[in-house]
Amino acid sequence: MKKFIILLKVEFSRIFSNGVLLAIFFGAPIGYGVLFGYVYQQAKVKDLPIVIIDQDRSPTTDKIIDAFQDNEGLHVVNVRLTAGNILKEMPTEQYAAVVTLPVGFEKDVLQKKHPEIRVDLNMANIVNANTASNNINTVLMTLNAGFEIEGLKKQGMNPDQAKASYESFKVNFNKLYNSTGNYVTFMLPGILAAIMQQVIFLAMALVFSRDFEDGYFKVLTRNSKSSFYHILLKAVPFLLMLPFMWLFISLLFPHFKIGADIFNFPMLVLTVLLTLASMFIGMLFSIAIPSQLKATELLMVISTPAFILSGFTWPTEAIPSFIANIAQFIPVTQFLSGFRKIAFYGGDLSSISHEIGILLLIMAVAFTAMVVLLQFKINKSRSNEEVILEDNFQE
Repeated sequence: MKKFIILLKVEFSRIFSNGVLLAIFFGAPIGYGVLFGYVYQQAKVKDLPIVIIDQDRSPTTDKIIDAFQDNEGLHVVNVRLTAGNILKEMPTEQYAAVVTLPVGFEKDVLQKKHPEIRVDLNMANIVNANTASNNINTVLMTLNAGFEIEGLKKQGMNPDQAKASYESFKVNFNKLYNSTGNYVTFMLPGILAAIMQQVIFLAMALVFSRDFEDGYFKVLTRNSKSSFYHILLKAVPFLLMLPFMWLFISLLFPHFKIGADIFNFPMLVLTVLLTLASMFIGMLFSIAIPSQLKATELLMVISTPAFILSGFTWPTEAIPSFIANIAQFIPVTQFLSGFRKIAFYGGDLSSISHEIGILLLIMAVAFTAMVVLLQFKINKSRSNEEVILEDNFQE
């Protein structure tokens, strides 16, 4: 028993001397707890952007618009007299819904013709669409009851009888960009992309760190002192293998009947950029941290919350701005934003120019840092080799 206690003390000593283990064991729960607490602290989605098309321009429609503006879950970004190209704008501006109040709305309400309000929902993001739908429905049903009850009371009907039967207008919800509301269509692409990013991160985190550990890096530096040469040497095998992995991922879409248009050139460009950006970040960690275990552990800690922070499932409007801004520089955030525009909205390269620009920026920064740091380590390794040779020669 005494020996066990002694060994137990040694174990505690070894645990508390391992900085990476301590960071994961204590830091990850605390860090994730605080991070996700900030992400979800709003508890409900607010200020979802909607557009109102007021074709009637009457006091009644003005009252409806005021009610929408007073709803904390909705943000009326624009009130228009005509629709124009509003449905083409919806994908680029990320409107959650478009509400159309038809011509003659007030007149038809007064004449009890039960006019129809059309609500076009952006179902590419089910969370936003459902939240917007609930808020819009609450506003309209409250007004619907109010209009009808007031009309019946003016006709001399008992207030209780008036409340028992009302419907001044009808509401037609029209689902766009994922009309079935299929949750698999909404969730699976994001999950698969996040998994691929993490796989690439972790695979690339091993390429140089392993060489540092087993001494192979010194052998490589004897063949070339160019950092570009070594980066290409490490990247080519993965560039040849990753297309097969992406092909397998893409075949899951028809298999699970996901209604998304992914077999096109813009999606290919986006996928290539996500792959390269993830590779460069993974390789940068591999060069900066000369330990396979530490490099992979650190990337796991960083990449695990990436999917949640991407805004794919939880709206960025509900995430604190400082966290949302940081998340913009995670490759999968830009990929999923572009994915939605291409797969659900039918967008082209111009529609994802913002996402392409950010991914290129991530690649440029990671690649530059990787080249500079690797060149420093190559020069240091070759210098050490020369010192050893010189010492041996003198002996």
